[in-house]
Amino acid sequence: MNLPTDLLRTFLAIADSHSFTRAAETVHRTQSAVSMQMRRLEEDVDRPLFHRSGRSVTLTADGETLLGYARRMLRLNDEAVAAIRRPEVSGVVRLGSPDDFVGRYLPGILARFARSYPGVRVEMICEPTAYLIGMLERGEVDLAINSRVTPGEGEQLLRREPTLWVGSARHFAHEQDPVPLALFQEGCFFRGWAFRALDQANRSYRVAFASPSISGIQAAVSAGLAVTLLAQSVVPPEWRVLGPAEGFPQTPSVSLVLARPPAPATEAVDSLAQYVVEGFRESQPEEQAVGF
Repeated sequence: MNLPTDLLRTFLAIADSHSFTRAAETVHRTQSAVSMQMRRLEEDVDRPLFHRSGRSVTLTADGETLLGYARRMLRLNDEAVAAIRRPEVSGVVRLGSPDDFVGRYLPGILARFARSYPGVRVEMICEPTAYLIGMLERGEVDLAINSRVTPGEGEQLLRREPTLWVGSARHFAHEQDPVPLALFQEGCFFRGWAFRALDQANRSYRVAFASPSISGIQAAVSAGLAVTLLAQSVVPPEWRVLGPAEGFPQTPSVSLVLARPPAPATEAVDSLAQYVVEGFRESQPEEQAVGF
């Protein structure tokens, strides 16, 4: 038995969107065609793959098993196609991202992209979201991974995750009054979120340390000089998570989005964008993936 890649691609679209209707838009088919494809796939594997509840769709246990294999199979398929066509694709792609997400997500994505597209040079620009928005508008970057409360118009959601107050588990900076903060410099969304949350909770604070890089923030917190606010995925496991019991209010979840200028993109830009989207989906547990 062979599993057709077109069926697997539709299957992934449904799993990521929890909807046959939205999946149909993604794969550019009618909803009835999508339903027929999934009936065929379920017949091929001889297992039910979906639980249907009204308009919402979730995966069965067998569907969850197939999901990981489907992602890997399609990635290899797309890499094989790209490898065959790679002499035709060349150029430079300027990719912007806030510093804190670069080390967490991009090494594997860029390594796979480089193997498939050796003729494309990727230039990384690490700046806060506020700066990247302007750079994108001026055409100074081709793609930008930005942090938002909710995605803006034309931005593709990559991942949603909580933001956490954290400090060193071996120190007690969180008990100081005013509480010392280690934050990114002006222009970072997290800085404003931290100030507003503490103001609303009537918690006094001071900025004890400011840095343009995640490594500087991590050094200050690890040394017990301050606490900080970060996305969950970049918090070191040995740090202490702080909540209302310690006087730290809840803050918004962050949406990581992929933004691009409205002008038509080159094939190199489109190809890297696809690798970024797929890489973020594969780098996280399924319950935190896009569409969940």
